[in-house]
Amino acid sequence: MIWSRLGLVSPSQLRDKGIVGINKRNADYVLMHNPRAMYPRVDDKVLTKKICVEHNIPVPATYAVIERFGDIKRVLDLLAGRKDFVVKPASGAGGRGIMVVVDFVDNEFISPSGKKTSLGEFQYHLSTILSGLYSLGSQPDVAILEQRIVRHPSLEKIAVGGTPDVRIILFRGVPVMAMMRLPTNESGGRANLHQGAIAAAVNLMTGMTSGGVCKNRAVSIHPDTQHSIEGFEIPGWKTVLEAAMRLGDGIGMGYIGVDFVVDAELGPVVLEANARPGLAIQVANRIGLRRRLEFVDGLSPEQIKPENRLALIEKIVAIL
Repeated sequence: MIWSRLGLVSPSQLRDKGIVGINKRNADYVLMHNPRAMYPRVDDKVLTKKICVEHNIPVPATYAVIERFGDIKRVLDLLAGRKDFVVKPASGAGGRGIMVVVDFVDNEFISPSGKKTSLGEFQYHLSTILSGLYSLGSQPDVAILEQRIVRHPSLEKIAVGGTPDVRIILFRGVPVMAMMRLPTNESGGRANLHQGAIAAAVNLMTGMTSGGVCKNRAVSIHPDTQHSIEGFEIPGWKTVLEAAMRLGDGIGMGYIGVDFVVDAELGPVVLEANARPGLAIQVANRIGLRRRLEFVDGLSPEQIKPENRLALIEKIVAIL
């Protein structure tokens, strides 16, 4: 039995609602549709970005990739005078190890919250990335220094201290569900649900947000800005959908999540892909994934050709 705001809910009740659990996701979708040989394409962000470039999908510009400890002392040269950027582990997960820098003053790196990090501390952080502290399986990793995304002005009222991101889950190349993750003060400006960010449902047809969830509680108002999180249209929504589908095809996996951010100048850009996307998206959308996945699973190869997928979304959205 599982406790919810409505009381105890049995597994059979969750199944009746079409909720997909971790075991079913792993057995029926991840294992069945994601060949192990393709995992490096999503687990390694350097490789993911390369695939994006090959398929004309916008990504943040890469300033440098640090692969050797000896290159850490050259980081200022590698940045070529840039004062704002993001550093992230190529094989990190859950946002661990990511550092956002908005300025470099008096030999100190400044975070969006104003926190100062000395050059020595920053170099130590890079060394922990290379050592594999944040990587999957704690394997040696590389550090990516890339363009910092500037939040689109239309999203100012529903995000605090960071940039919202959009996740789309695709099955057999077809978008089946979407959500937007909104940073809060509690999440430290990160779009991380486990740290207190908000998950807002996104209508696949329109790109409009609706009521969401924060720390397992239904919400419709951003706790910090006091603005409604409903009724925001994600800029360039059709571009987001088309880019997600192209990336899904390029990666060669049947069940993936693709994460986007919307930059003030660049518009939608891909951050990463995930072969094991989480299931909180169902809570945000107040609907289970199972019936949508079963619908797509029953389609023929002809029906899910790239040119037919956008037309399928209207039918998918109607599935309750």
